[in-house]
Amino acid sequence: MNAAIARAVEAYRAEILKTFHDLHGLPEWGLEEHKTAAYLKARLAEAGIAVRELTETGFTAEVAGAEPGPSVGLRADMDALPFKNEAGETYYLHACGHDAHSTMGLWTLKILKELGLVKRGRVRVIFQPAEERLVGAKNMVAAGAGQGLDELYGVHIRPIQEARLGQAAPALWHGGSTVAEVTIKGRAAHGARPHLGVNAIDGAALAILGINSLWANPAQQWSAKVTKIAGGGVASNIIPDKVVFTLDLRAETNALMEEIAAKVKAACAGGAAAVGGTAEFNVLGSVPAAEYDQEAVANLARAIEAVLGPEGLLEPIHSPGSDDFHEFKMADRSLKTAFLALGADATPGLHDPHMSFATEALLTGTKILALALAHRVA
Repeated sequence: MNAAIARAVEAYRAEILKTFHDLHGLPEWGLEEHKTAAYLKARLAEAGIAVRELTETGFTAEVAGAEPGPSVGLRADMDALPFKNEAGETYYLHACGHDAHSTMGLWTLKILKELGLVKRGRVRVIFQPAEERLVGAKNMVAAGAGQGLDELYGVHIRPIQEARLGQAAPALWHGGSTVAEVTIKGRAAHGARPHLGVNAIDGAALAILGINSLWANPAQQWSAKVTKIAGGGVASNIIPDKVVFTLDLRAETNALMEEIAAKVKAACAGGAAAVGGTAEFNVLGSVPAAEYDQEAVANLARAIEAVLGPEGLLEPIHSPGSDDFHEFKMADRSLKTAFLALGADATPGLHDPHMSFATEALLTGTKILALALAHRVA
């Protein structure tokens, strides 16, 4: 089976690389991936694979076997990132590899169908929008993308610092991520009579000092930092009654995220109260930390070793980065998940407008994913 998949991938080498270059030339912001979705649907239609449209741009595609069996899925994200040029104009660019993931998702399904490897159960690829906006997976879950699945696999190319071309890990342990906005409210007053007001900037300063002073388990990865702040008005002699700041919270586990968020809320409330003000804490977006299934991870490890050899199989990688893939697990606790961390020599780093990677990884990734899924349904 491994040899047949490898031969098929190599036979389609030029077409796989063309798919990537075509998708790379269609960068679209999350929830706006109309051209990307249309392109992928057209290629699936050419292969005789039906799709199910679930959201404005999100959809799934399936190949079913003739016998009963497990339902196994692969999530492929599609969205690009926004950047600004020197003129301050916004443009979009695939600087996180989602074009690569969609390419691998498409060709994994096409090759499984062509080789007739889905003999029982079904294989479903979830083409997901808006991963970068932290809402894509939630929207797809709500639309039923993961309904009926027994297992779900994810994939992401890795920066060169984590994995080289020809290497891969069967689990990428993402941390949880929360973006929150805090509003400190005081009372305005004339600068000459500060005792009549409540300076919201003072409350924000104490809140931020508290955030920077909090502690959590140092054996686990976590961070809490202010990334944006705005307060005061046009006049310099008015005590400001409002300050708004944004927080980026990250934690290795979901339990630790709950602890960090609770401590941050307490720091904000205490800082504001110390000067006579109040604090409002609002979550703008969040994604959970990874929780994987040992059996699914082992299946992915076997596929990696078969394709890349024992020297190419890495230990699971822990990353402070996040991915909304894990919303599928949170929605269905019985779902078995694993996530391929694919070495691709990506430099200088993900989310860098100059990011590039070795496109040979598209071929190795497709081989690994096709083999891992085939192990379940062949």
